[in-house]
Amino acid sequence: SYSPVTEDGSFIVSASKDGKPMLRNGDSGDWVGTFEGHKGAVWDATLNRPATRALTGSADFTACVWDALTGDAIHSFQHKHIVRTVEFNPEGNKALTGGYEKYLRVFDLEKPDAEPQTLNGGEDNGAWSAPIRNATWVENLVFIALSDKNGVSVIDTRANSVAYKLDTDAPVTSIEPSWDASRITTADGCTVRIFDAAKGSSGAALSSFKLSYPVESASLHPAGKLMACGGDDMWGHVLDISAAEPVELECHRGHHGPVHVVRFAPDGLSYATGSEDGTIRIWSTPDRPVVE
Repeated sequence: SYSPVTEDGSFIVSASKDGKPMLRNGDSGDWVGTFEGHKGAVWDATLNRPATRALTGSADFTACVWDALTGDAIHSFQHKHIVRTVEFNPEGNKALTGGYEKYLRVFDLEKPDAEPQTLNGGEDNGAWSAPIRNATWVENLVFIALSDKNGVSVIDTRANSVAYKLDTDAPVTSIEPSWDASRITTADGCTVRIFDAAKGSSGAALSSFKLSYPVESASLHPAGKLMACGGDDMWGHVLDISAAEPVELECHRGHHGPVHVVRFAPDGLSYATGSEDGTIRIWSTPDRPVVE
């Protein structure tokens, strides 16, 4: 995932199956450093807004907070199963974790030894009905996708209860908030959907696009007129979505395995793809559509 633009530019932090997540320059992709300490595959990694802290979730049953300036581990939170998804809250003082244990927990980074809060999934002791694949935090809302379950559940952290659900036709493999936090983009099966992040209680998408190929991840351009996506076909696709039907502008080939993650840079001038082949590639955004 990308950080916002900081005084030193933007940064990318990447998860990896070798257990060594890396920090890179968001423009050039140049290596900055490696976070060493996990003993299993790292399934998710993210940065706080200033890019001073990184958060990782691993198959070694831990979630770790790192100093992104020195590479040192600051906190390690033990779990009882694989940690599949991690996220900072917008202020960066709390860490959200979820995974195969079926619990969604919030750790207070100002009180790291305190018991974490459990976001209520409605099952015994607040568990969810299936493993948690993806979760993202937007203001006071947490958007949650479960493995093998359609739709996205949205928890209001102030009430610790499900406020509403977003409808999909297949299990959701990707949830991305837009850079201005006004939109939520999801991928399920061959469909990409865009929801209003603040007014999603109806459950219906503002728009949706059925594509001819499975999509594992999708990203909305900051200007809202382009969509980048990728999946099993190993390509990065850039679509113009300003008209009623999406038009493919470019198809970037180069990966040798399925594309698991696609994200636009915060300035919208490029987008990154992460693949099963163990590489991250940064592609220039097509300049044909107008970027506002």
